[in-house]
Amino acid sequence: MTDTPAPKSDLNAYADAAIMEDDALRAARARAEELGATAVSPATGALLSLLTRITDARHVVEIGTGAGVSGLWLLAGMPDGGVLTTIDPEPEHHRAAREAFADAQIAPGRTRLITGMPGDVLTRLADESYDVVFVDGPLLSYPVFITEGVRILRPGGVLVVANASADGTVADPASTDPRTLAVREAASLIAEDDRLLPAVVPVGTGLLAAAKARSDEL
Repeated sequence: MTDTPAPKSDLNAYADAAIMEDDALRAARARAEELGATAVSPATGALLSLLTRITDARHVVEIGTGAGVSGLWLLAGMPDGGVLTTIDPEPEHHRAAREAFADAQIAPGRTRLITGMPGDVLTRLADESYDVVFVDGPLLSYPVFITEGVRILRPGGVLVVANASADGTVADPASTDPRTLAVREAASLIAEDDRLLPAVVPVGTGLLAAAKARSDEL
């Protein structure tokens, strides 16, 4: 007799409960709540660490700093010399993130915080220079972020897109609001790019991860 599968909500709760966060992460979450900055779930954060670890990511770009929660998780999987470039238009987010990185005893030279509109900043970053690109900004800008993110991603690198479900509306055919349409367009850009091998991971509000083909595969 086959067991009845656990409801997805139970699986998500289990995935988050299975992850232990340290004092620096808990403090960063508290600051995020105070600022009204959305933070990735513990399970999502753990997956970000896993991806930076298995790609040996030494150069990572994050779109959407928030209060530094996702940045701490990304850094946790990176080697000691790895540098996180994180972009956010809100100065108070960067102040909170700097506090989070200091709490975690992250060396100042390992983080580069750029205050500005991500779409503008990304155009100034070099082609194929980053091992991991994490997209977690305004949904309406996802198509631009994906286009630029793929450009700056090195062959063999990984693109990771947060909130791939657009807060649960992507799978609903009746949802045609601009945010949902933008996320669908971003997903189509990834699906139609022959260089990318994508997968949707059902953690948090959904992650869309895509590996870029290595040079010898192109």
